Amino acid sequence: MLVIGITGGTGCGKTTFLRELEAAGGCAIDCDALYHELLQSSKEMISEIGKEFPGAMAGGVLDRKALGKIVFEDKEALLRLNSITHKYVALKVEQILKKAEEEGKGIAGIDAIALIESGISERCGVTVGVIAPVELRIKRIMEREGIDREYAILRIAAQKDNSYFEKNCDYILENSFDSEDEFRKECRNLLKIIINNKR
Repeated sequence: MLVIGITGGTGCGKTTFLRELEAAGGCAIDCDALYHELLQSSKEMISEIGKEFPGAMAGGVLDRKALGKIVFEDKEALLRLNSITHKYVALKVEQILKKAEEEGKGIAGIDAIALIESGISERCGVTVGVIAPVELRIKRIMEREGIDREYAILRIAAQKDNSYFEKNCDYILENSFDSEDEFRKECRNLLKIIINNKR
């Protein structure tokens, strides 16, 4: 099974690429969604986060916004959080990929911003970096998540810039489109190129 790693910053359009891969019959794995699912269901992960970041806990419950404020303003704290969450997400990814292989899926896509430096990257035959101008990213995540501009800027500032993905990924997909339909076409075109090159 060909596994494509899709990486890039928040608001660049990784999920759109993942949807196009799924429409082509592939297995789509959204690591952000898995992370948020685990924040609701994994007592072990939440406990580990709470021990590392006690200021993010309130009455024994994880305050996600408080956690975001801590890690988005401190890159070392973000790395510590990632070291905790990556292992739980990677384990879940392995379970999903195993099931997809058993079902005979020929292609899978994994969407994760920290893909390149996490253990998940070992599973990927090819990586795609999705990039976009900062102002467009701010606009998209404000509209999508209902957060204010200041918080959106903090999130983006805590992430890697475009040059990192350009240096480390096999393919770059730039999303400067106002129309999602246009970007979807770009996703489909790149997907065809990748599959043909791997045959």
